Amino acid sequence: MVSAHDEAPLNEAQAAACAHGDGPLLIIAGAGSGKTQTLAHRVAALMDRGVDPRRILLLTFTRRAAVEMIRRAGRVTGRRRDLDGTLPWAGTFHSVANRILRQHARVVGLDPNFTLLDREDSADLLDSVRAEAGLAEQRQRRFPRKGTALAIYSRVVNTQSSLRACLDTAFPWCVEWEDALRALFAAFVEAKLSRHVLDYDDLLLYWVHLLGDEDAARTISNQFDHILVDEYQDTNVVQAEILRRLRSDGRGLCVVGDDAQSIYAFRAATVRNILDFPQRFDPPATVVTLAQNYRSTQPILAATNAVIGLAAERFTKDLFTTRAGGTRPRLVTVNDEDAQASFVADSVLEQREAGILLRQQAVLFRAAHHSDALEVELGRRNIPFVKFGGLRFLEAAHVKDTLACLRWAENPRDALASARVLRLLPGIGPVLAGRVQRAVLSGPDGLGRSIAQFVPPAAAAQDWPALVGLVNALTDPATPWPGQLGRVRRFYEPHLERLYDNARTRLADLDQIERLADAAPSRERFLSDLTLDPPESSGALAGPPHLDEDYLILSTIHSAKGQEWDTVYVLSVADGCIPSDLATGHADEIEEERRLLYVAMTRAKNTLCLIHPLRFFVRQQSRHGDRYVMTPRSRFLPASVLRHLEPFSPKQPSDETPLHSVTSRIDMAAHLRAQWK
Repeated sequence: MVSAHDEAPLNEAQAAACAHGDGPLLIIAGAGSGKTQTLAHRVAALMDRGVDPRRILLLTFTRRAAVEMIRRAGRVTGRRRDLDGTLPWAGTFHSVANRILRQHARVVGLDPNFTLLDREDSADLLDSVRAEAGLAEQRQRRFPRKGTALAIYSRVVNTQSSLRACLDTAFPWCVEWEDALRALFAAFVEAKLSRHVLDYDDLLLYWVHLLGDEDAARTISNQFDHILVDEYQDTNVVQAEILRRLRSDGRGLCVVGDDAQSIYAFRAATVRNILDFPQRFDPPATVVTLAQNYRSTQPILAATNAVIGLAAERFTKDLFTTRAGGTRPRLVTVNDEDAQASFVADSVLEQREAGILLRQQAVLFRAAHHSDALEVELGRRNIPFVKFGGLRFLEAAHVKDTLACLRWAENPRDALASARVLRLLPGIGPVLAGRVQRAVLSGPDGLGRSIAQFVPPAAAAQDWPALVGLVNALTDPATPWPGQLGRVRRFYEPHLERLYDNARTRLADLDQIERLADAAPSRERFLSDLTLDPPESSGALAGPPHLDEDYLILSTIHSAKGQEWDTVYVLSVADGCIPSDLATGHADEIEEERRLLYVAMTRAKNTLCLIHPLRFFVRQQSRHGDRYVMTPRSRFLPASVLRHLEPFSPKQPSDETPLHSVTSRIDMAAHLRAQWK
């Protein structure tokens, strides 16, 4: 053990990673192995060696991770300066791309004052282009809807594969539309260029092309002495290429990650980036493996090691801990989903009585709908819970309305923002909103004066002066940024109450936006940061509004990555769920499903339950056939894993059919529908 500046000592592997020189370094950080502490200590060690913190580029996947890394590095070195001053180039790939592109926008033909589209805005713009091309009017054959089309576009950009290859592998039913999609995407690009807007994928794409210019690449590369990357297993092809162009020789490059936790292929992440990293350099990169686990008991680690040990390709590591004691994880077998829900509710309450708070317990599942039956049971028992993996904060209509006002002022060419603001007023639809936007773009008088000269319809006449006043204030350079969101809110609140239910709950979200705005140095920075790293919504709680201070955590496995709880229940560990029956067409998909189960299991500190329902209700079955299908245990739990698990079967209910059985629910639904025929 080697002592460090921090109160917690580093183990031998962590100390080796921190003391490594300037050659390329790969840190394989197993689950719960102190990855964040190690990376923070390496940053601190670099500063102690005289490296200017302004010349350290730290790339993470969330802003929270960057802030935490800065905080820990500052604590290790004893520095108490402002966070941005300590490591000004710490942030997500996309936020750093945003800053660099604004510095060098002209090199790649961008206006430095571009604005950013979130996913929903991108889909809306693509949909409008799709409608203009007449593709939305297809009746004979099914043309991809906006969400699917955007997913195809995004996958092509982030995998850097051809459109045809993308369609063949991920969207085979869309192959017949290859030519139409190619034309649609070309028009989509033109629409973004004409509006001076970029979407999430464009940030990385423009950055990698910027680095294709030798002078720009040299300038940007020379800004940094060291580049550190967190969660490298989650990078895509474009991100890996950005790093290659910044550091072709690997000098000063350190990446940290765990191939066993690579679970984001649906976002175009590829595990090949981390598996192939050492051999991309000559001589190969140094590999340091962190295997000592500080989270889980040894029996839990033995089970998780057994699961991932069957992976087809991996960096070999067996997690271990110095903690004593612990019980084997349970493999719980129940009759069906209702029995699964009942078991979890019983166990959660039992653990609570034993002193384990609800929020120290989590229920994880492969897909969001896998928790449906459990949510009903928790509601019946008045057990409060929060569910992660649902609607994102920025997707809420009232949040988008508020931000659209700022976005339109920031970029008058942003037609999506202008249409959203204008349509808040009664009597204004898409046609009239389009006329206003054309008048703004064609007139020489600027946004505020152009709107003031426009004659609104009678229905909007009463609200029009308030809109003109808001736009004039927001576009006036003399209007300070602090307070602008307050102006927007005063304009918007009457429309909020008119347009939406639950106005009081939605106002709480606007409070949250104002608090975020207070901490931002400028309007552009606020809009960019909010788009690139949106916060959780205070209104996203899945339970009733009177939740007490304690609540159970429900989460998809993807949303649970990076988290930990005392007790973890994993639902539906059966073939068809884990692995998903939608992800068994290719060996790579199967391997990622195995890693998903591994990630779920490694979230547990002391207690882990894997639950296997023997049968699932199937609504599509024939009325006179069997309404259930029997499901085998997950293929990821063969005999070599089972010996690390404790089999358990809770007491089953009596054979008498209860009134709330599935059959009764279906018959009642048919009766209710028949009433209205």
